[in-house]
Amino acid sequence: MSAHEPQHGESVKSESDLRLDEPPLYRVLLLNDDYTTMDFVVEVLKHVFRKSEEQATHIMLNVHHTGVGVCGLYPFEIAETKVDMVHSIAREKGFPLKCTLERE
Repeated sequence: MSAHEPQHGESVKSESDLRLDEPPLYRVLLLNDDYTTMDFVVEVLKHVFRKSEEQATHIMLNVHHTGVGVCGLYPFEIAETKVDMVHSIAREKGFPLKCTLERE
């Protein structure tokens, strides 16, 4: 008997019986502060989140006017990496820009 054959009393699940759930997505958010320049925020959005100039400007203005802006939705590991990248780039340039993530 091969290792792939069911034992007595076991049921066999076909591929159609298996359901793979999509991983949960996380919003990556930029938070407003009084020190980080608008130009720097736009550059971060273009570099880290691959936004166009127009998209980056729209998100930056949202951050400026409402205090927070959504940069994108990603699986956890990718969202976490993007948050770390933003903090690293901001720290390198001397800005206190904050970035967080939250489950969708």
